[in-house]
Amino acid sequence: MRATQELHDLGQSLWLDNITRGLLTSGKLREYIRDYSVTGLTSNPTIFDNAIKAANSYDAAIQEKSGAGLSGEDLFYDLALEDLTQAADLFRGVHEATGGIDGWVSLELSPQLVDDSDASVKAAQELYARAKRPNLFIKIPGTEAGAMAIEESIFAGVPVNVTLLFSRAQYVRAAEAYLRGIERRMEAGLDPRVASVASIFVSRWDVAVQEKVPAALRNRLGIAVALRSYQAYRELAESARWQKLRDAGATMQRLLWASTGTKDPNAKDTFYVEALAAPDTINTLPEQTLIAFAEHGQVGSPLPRDGGDAAGLLAEFDLLGIREDALAADLQRAGADSFKKSWKSLLGQLETKSTTLARRMG
Repeated sequence: MRATQELHDLGQSLWLDNITRGLLTSGKLREYIRDYSVTGLTSNPTIFDNAIKAANSYDAAIQEKSGAGLSGEDLFYDLALEDLTQAADLFRGVHEATGGIDGWVSLELSPQLVDDSDASVKAAQELYARAKRPNLFIKIPGTEAGAMAIEESIFAGVPVNVTLLFSRAQYVRAAEAYLRGIERRMEAGLDPRVASVASIFVSRWDVAVQEKVPAALRNRLGIAVALRSYQAYRELAESARWQKLRDAGATMQRLLWASTGTKDPNAKDTFYVEALAAPDTINTLPEQTLIAFAEHGQVGSPLPRDGGDAAGLLAEFDLLGIREDALAADLQRAGADSFKKSWKSLLGQLETKSTTLARRMG
């Protein structure tokens, strides 16, 4: 049995952290679904930027759409929704078989909206309506401004993937926003069943401190933070507040591990996947990490529900001057800035390609 199937049997969903037109047209995504137990996928501006930059598979569509007058963000979202609606259809069977728990794809809001809650809510509703797929998440950053957008989007019935979460505190803020949205729906007599996931970014912690810690603590900070977040997740699932919502028909906002590709060349390429095995969670893997785990990964004991040794580990990092909350805020800002940079590059590429392809036709 492949390790990917073992994780699936443990109760952890494996989602591909990638989308390209080539993955769809080549049948590779179908292969991952069939052979590697993949039950969903995620996307972000960097993924689309790299996809359009690396191949000409989008050229025909860019030429057609730009010729029809589309440009900028409108052109991008037309392209992205073509890919993601096809992917959503591939996962529709999983989505229906699991009662809407699994089988999701994700589309990110423009990173330019990160500090604009009202515009984020409006854009989330518009994109979800355009997709016309029940299994499409809209990704909203779990920032302070994002918390309001998450609550309002959930209240409006838009499924949300809360992205760019880096700590227990940030996760709890996102979970609270989700709960408020569901509670408001119940008060308004609306269906409380609106799905959401909360995405904790893991490996970026270790990249940020790799030059500041002794060898014994290398690649341990991300897992420690993940353990504390998982503990909070389990505590929330057992709380009276959540039980009331569950009894009314709501579904739990699932915890998702993101940024699980190994960045340290001296660490095992499946390090984070093996360390983050846990039921009722999701791991979204870069393509190369998925393949590596399927080929030689090992599934060990699941994460402890009580946080394990996370508190002791974080105390060791604190002694070195590495403060969890401060670094989490820095990582979240850096992540948002990185997506803005990719967004600018992506829109620039689309403009250049549109112009170049139009000249060829002329």
